[in-house]
Amino acid sequence: MGGKKKLNLKQMERMQDKKDEQDKEKKKEKAGAPKERKPSAIISPDARSEKTLSELKKMHVLTPYSVATRFNIRISSAKDFLEQLQENGAIQLVSGSHNIKIYKVD
Repeated sequence: MGGKKKLNLKQMERMQDKKDEQDKEKKKEKAGAPKERKPSAIISPDARSEKTLSELKKMHVLTPYSVATRFNIRISSAKDFLEQLQENGAIQLVSGSHNIKIYKVD
């Protein structure tokens, strides 16, 4: 009965070419300047350093993610660093679960 007519090969090629050109234009618009990614450090900062503690005091809430982004270290290193600070008594655990722990500076 009714329905859409089947396109021949030449018509399908033209439609695909148009679609490819539109996709390239969209990618050029979105691309912009590529961001440079710096590799994260593995070694955590010194837990006894005054400079490090003053940086932490500026932060309202201490989470592994916020510490990792501030000091440019890996999240696993940030977790270890926060646990070390808690053992030293520099920070205090506010809340936590098995996924994330939230600390505050004393």
